[in-house]
Amino acid sequence: MPTLRHLTLTLLLSVLVIQPTSAQANEATWQALKEGGLVILMRHSLAPGIGDPPGFERGRCETQRNLSAAGRAQAEAAGRVLRERGIPIAAVYSSSWCRALDTAELMALGSVEPAPWLDSFFRGRGDRSSITQAAQEQIAAWQGPGNLLLITHQVNITALVGSGVGSGEMIVVRPTVDPFQVVGRLNVSGN
Repeated sequence: MPTLRHLTLTLLLSVLVIQPTSAQANEATWQALKEGGLVILMRHSLAPGIGDPPGFERGRCETQRNLSAAGRAQAEAAGRVLRERGIPIAAVYSSSWCRALDTAELMALGSVEPAPWLDSFFRGRGDRSSITQAAQEQIAAWQGPGNLLLITHQVNITALVGSGVGSGEMIVVRPTVDPFQVVGRLNVSGN
């Protein structure tokens, strides 16, 4: 008769064999991106703090929470990894907040188009419902070729996929019917 220890070890080994490792999941996500037709939802790189200071004005970076030196390096590293891996980026859209635009520009993956449907709605800065609906429509319409890169904010990504992200982290989705199919998560900068 098997001992409790034997059963526990057998169960643990079966879980380890069935579950892909994080590295395997990442490689599957990279492979899917090489094929194109996906949407990358990326939170802007590291900009210390929460929200924006009093006196915030869109278009005036000095009134906003901006990327730190580490955030700028994080954005450059993310762009470099996407280029080195040969990930085709067909279009880049960004929130009009300076930290998002700067992230997109520093990634150097193509021209960056500001998009109000990616702007933050944190603390009432915008209408959550209309911004999220517009973003859902844009994502669902994407067909490639290549991938669509969207630089936005944590609250926007959470509203779209139900999961938060860290600074500079990416959630890759297949633009199918709502809810979107999450292909994987990537954090290429190590932060």
